[in-house]
Amino acid sequence: MSRVALISGITGQDGSYLSEFLLDKGYTVHGIKRRASTFNTERIDHVDVHPRSGDARLFLHYSDLSDPASLTALIRDIRPHEIYNLGAQSHVRVSFDIPGYTADVTGLGALRMMEAARSADVGCRFYQASSSEMFGSTPPPQREETPFHPRSPYACAKVYAYWSAVNYRESWNMFCANGILFNHESPRRGENFVTRKITRAVARIEAGIQDKLYLGNLDAVRDWGYAPEYVEAMWLALQQDSPDDYVVATGEGHTVREFVEAAFDRVGLDWQRYVELDPAYFRPAEVDALIGDYSKARRTLGWAPKTLFSDLVRIMVDADRQLLEDERMGRLVRVDR
Repeated sequence: MSRVALISGITGQDGSYLSEFLLDKGYTVHGIKRRASTFNTERIDHVDVHPRSGDARLFLHYSDLSDPASLTALIRDIRPHEIYNLGAQSHVRVSFDIPGYTADVTGLGALRMMEAARSADVGCRFYQASSSEMFGSTPPPQREETPFHPRSPYACAKVYAYWSAVNYRESWNMFCANGILFNHESPRRGENFVTRKITRAVARIEAGIQDKLYLGNLDAVRDWGYAPEYVEAMWLALQQDSPDDYVVATGEGHTVREFVEAAFDRVGLDWQRYVELDPAYFRPAEVDALIGDYSKARRTLGWAPKTLFSDLVRIMVDADRQLLEDERMGRLVRVDR
């Protein structure tokens, strides 16, 4: 029988790539989706064979990280070998506006999922999606032993979830692994995250349908990698003999300004003609520089990044240019089932 995985946040960027990765390895994949009045599964529609088909190996279930009873029942029903907790309110700037909700879903939601797995007693392995934002103002390079100094409600919630995973590992002997992923991007990145906001704007400005791009702190330094590669590290963390925590990164830092310049260069435009600063996009507490040391992941997991900064920017800009063309030509029509 194939191995079974459960993914929260399956409709997000990482969840969609992880679903593809696990399906390619022969897994049966179950995902948690929240009830919404609009369709929100476009990132996984291309791999989602309808359950009425005998070939289906991807199944979506209504549940929520705020509903512990539904989580426990779901885990008992599907009996997963592996759980990947990727679900969260993950926008850092927005977390300052909705700190309570962020703490509940991103922090307590992780705890509820761990407790549901423990209560269901199915002996599964648990991956907790931790974040480089936990390091906050601690100077780079950041590695597994680097002290946390979170600078946002999102980061605080992620620190809580991180230590919850460690606690369940040490208290209940559960196989809980933390993946401390630094920024990882792709054409599936949410449209209100800064990298995708930039590449979408570049495509629209090139096409003459947008005039300006409004951004916040251009001097922030981040370690940007390619999301499809990072989901392999998630899986590798759960294939080890014992659970542990791993930084997943590229080891390279670039400013937001560099990302902007590279994106506009891709289409032959001078970014300074189009970019303006908007104070609304500055955080109340900034994180100046996040650059990860992934030596442990390379040594223990055999993982290393393949796609670095310039190629990542090119991939994202080209994808948004193609997406805009497809939208304007009417090629993107959803087929309901």
